[in-house]
Amino acid sequence: MADRDQNDVFVENIQNMKQKLILASGSPQRKKILKDAGYKFTIIVPNIKEESHHTTPSNLVKHLAIQKAESVAKKLKTGIIIGSDTIVVLKREIIGKPKNIKEAKKTLSKLSGSWHRVYTGVAIIDASNNKKVIDYAVSKVKMRKLSNEELETLSKKNLNKAGAYAVQEKGDKVIEKIIGDYHNVVGFPIYKFKKLLLLIKGSHLINFR
Repeated sequence: MADRDQNDVFVENIQNMKQKLILASGSPQRKKILKDAGYKFTIIVPNIKEESHHTTPSNLVKHLAIQKAESVAKKLKTGIIIGSDTIVVLKREIIGKPKNIKEAKKTLSKLSGSWHRVYTGVAIIDASNNKKVIDYAVSKVKMRKLSNEELETLSKKNLNKAGAYAVQEKGDKVIEKIIGDYHNVVGFPIYKFKKLLLLIKGSHLINFR
């Protein structure tokens, strides 16, 4: 018999447990933000192609966020599933994760010294009744001007992040100013999430802390 997917085995183990908060993401940044906010949760990494027909930033991140949440929710009978997706937008260009170092350097060169926007979509699904809530957050970000040496160094560091940079990296300090939610720029708008969580469970909100 072929080896079973580890996520499938994990899903079986939690099927009969009480309502549970589940993060449908492998992002270390999202995990840290939720943990630092005091939430108790488990992780199931979604297995989807991050593709969408949407071309407007807000609709794109919402669509990808709900796709991620749905891919996990369909395997469960209970649980509150969180999906999220982040992109960077420079003028009208949508920038996701770089495919390689060369693309990362090109992206950072464009963002260097510029104002741009960071969009993050958040979707929550209650697997017990398929209730869904979706929204997004947007922040304006100013990146400082990067030297050629910095471009070379940074282009190798954040290939798994939209825009090829990480605002939370203490040693890099590439961001000059943020207007809006800092956590959104990191990759998960925690205040937007809290509002959506209240909507999904209403006055009978389960304590996930």
